[in-house]
Amino acid sequence: MKKSFTTRSLNIPFPKDDPHNALAMPVYEAVAFEFDSAEDISANFRGELPAHTYSRTSNPTVEYFERKVKVLTGAHQVLALSSGMSAISAAIMSVCRQGDNIVSGRHLFGHSLALFEQSLSAYGLETRFVDTTRPDEVEALIDENTRAIYFETVTNPQLEIADIEKLSAIARRHGVLLIADSTITPPAIFSSANFGVDVEVMSTTKFISGGATSVGGLIIDNGTYDWSKNPNTREFAGKFGKDAFIARLRKNYYRNFGTCMTAHTANYQIMGLDMLEIRIERCYANCMALATFLHNHPNVKSVHYPGLSSSPYYDLALKQFSGKPGSIMTFDLESQEACFRFMNRLNIIRRATNLNDNKSLIIHPYSTIYCDYPEEERLRMGIRPTMMRLSVGIEGAADLIEDIENALL
Repeated sequence: MKKSFTTRSLNIPFPKDDPHNALAMPVYEAVAFEFDSAEDISANFRGELPAHTYSRTSNPTVEYFERKVKVLTGAHQVLALSSGMSAISAAIMSVCRQGDNIVSGRHLFGHSLALFEQSLSAYGLETRFVDTTRPDEVEALIDENTRAIYFETVTNPQLEIADIEKLSAIARRHGVLLIADSTITPPAIFSSANFGVDVEVMSTTKFISGGATSVGGLIIDNGTYDWSKNPNTREFAGKFGKDAFIARLRKNYYRNFGTCMTAHTANYQIMGLDMLEIRIERCYANCMALATFLHNHPNVKSVHYPGLSSSPYYDLALKQFSGKPGSIMTFDLESQEACFRFMNRLNIIRRATNLNDNKSLIIHPYSTIYCDYPEEERLRMGIRPTMMRLSVGIEGAADLIEDIENALL
């Protein structure tokens, strides 16, 4: 019988035996690592002798975090990075060059949108934005220079869900990569390879860090893409085969841009990974309780959460995410002023911008994350002045409901 996610996470062996038989992976806060001979270090630099040399390229504690994720997801390769944004940018840059394009969902996390619209476009990479819940529109934008389809498993903050298997079928027909940002649906509830995703990127700052302890990111290669089909990875495919993508990342963008995860961060993330399944269960139960309460409250105009049976994405949430599509919801009051009054009356729920903390967090996206976008564009993206985003934590559900009820008076 297959063991639970938590049981498996707690029992993944270290890459090497610890001389003191420690139960917790030691934190290797070291920069350089010594070799027994000049021949050995030379062989390592030629790629013939795997070993740690310098913590900007690899580190034993970070390696163990990567190994745990690899075992738990069944991935082919995993790379841990300094942030979720570094994971996204490194993954895209490693498969694209000037003149290439990607097809992306138009409803993205604000900084991901800025990365595509502002940063990468300055270097000649085109992003073609589309509604990924409409597969025919996605396919219509693909041409010979398209290198990837990029989407969020649950969009933030619109909370839309695309049919991933349909996107995968399109990617296969055209020989392009399917990349999913799965930050809101981490490995304990989402097995990306089962739905045809080639590469996952995620911010481990969120669920995996274990309660906002540290900033980090992951790139997960499921080993399902033929890297010889992409002109930017073809040379590496000839030398490294299925390892071409991570090899290109490690030898180029990861190493040269300095996007490494620190050993102390990896230590926090290892502990967070061990508690991930338990935290998700509590956050999801709380989210359902709060969504149901808000849905029935006369002062609330609308509630959006894919876990509610009233959501148009409910069936996909059941199918793709074990019925637990994260712990983020949005709800609307009558005006922006009403939203601000509500937020200022809260005592337990915190006014902050992170997601999937142990603490419940609320923010007004229209006036914060997306404030630099013109009003017309914000409204087109579904960012309304009457909407708030609530990330539900692990507090007592009754306490959260009481806090909300008092604030709605």
